[in-house]
Amino acid sequence: MSYDPAVALDFFKSAGKPTAVRKTQVIFAENESNRLFQRSKIYLVLDGEVSLVAGNKVLGSVKQGEIFGEMAALTHAPRSATAVAMTDSTLIALDDEALERALERTPGFALMLMSMLIARLRETIAKLIAAGKLTQEAEVKESAAFDRRQMQDLVRGLANDPPLYYQKGREIISAGSKAVLMYAVVRGRVAVSIGGRVVERLGPGGAFGEAALVDPSPRLATAVAETDCELQPIPRPAFLTLVKLSPQFARQVLASLAKRLGVLTERLK
Repeated sequence: MSYDPAVALDFFKSAGKPTAVRKTQVIFAENESNRLFQRSKIYLVLDGEVSLVAGNKVLGSVKQGEIFGEMAALTHAPRSATAVAMTDSTLIALDDEALERALERTPGFALMLMSMLIARLRETIAKLIAAGKLTQEAEVKESAAFDRRQMQDLVRGLANDPPLYYQKGREIISAGSKAVLMYAVVRGRVAVSIGGRVVERLGPGGAFGEAALVDPSPRLATAVAETDCELQPIPRPAFLTLVKLSPQFARQVLASLAKRLGVLTERLK
């Protein structure tokens, strides 16, 4: 699903209001972290142009109809760049609460943003392979997309798709294969690898395989049960329904994709 400025505009207008920003004004700063009671925001440029700078390097500019700031807004990680208004501009910003309201009203934007993140994941993986950086050892921490209560709700809501069980060492999905399911880890631990190197470990609440449900291209990675595992399968029709009906589910999947992209991008540096 390609980026559609009209869908983005409807999404941001559903939960946010235009704000004027003066030329040279800093919108957010590199390495800026979340402040108490204030989360990072995602932005849409209604009018004008915004420059993104990391260190002394200009990464590019964001123009009318485009979005920026989504990585930190989804993951709550420090900002990876500084955003500065290049002209007098008008922006719409959404914080956490506004983002979930907008996802409820315009769920199509969630799928569009997932598609954008997945395209960047594929591009980053290709760069890592070309640079030989996937052969390097890197610390891999266990991660999760859903907390215990969310997992319980997910399993209960997917009663027609009972959990699947995999013994330690068994391959669950393989890179290059076609996808019919994504998975959430109920119990156990799963190792996700690219090019034979583990890039992510998933414990209870972890999710994987979602990329191929959004983008029909072959699987990005291989996943193997590191321990005996219980997994909740999520077929594509159920996935699309959950995105439409549960803004929290959509938000968590987006956050999981963004965190994965952030980890792999760090390995390029």
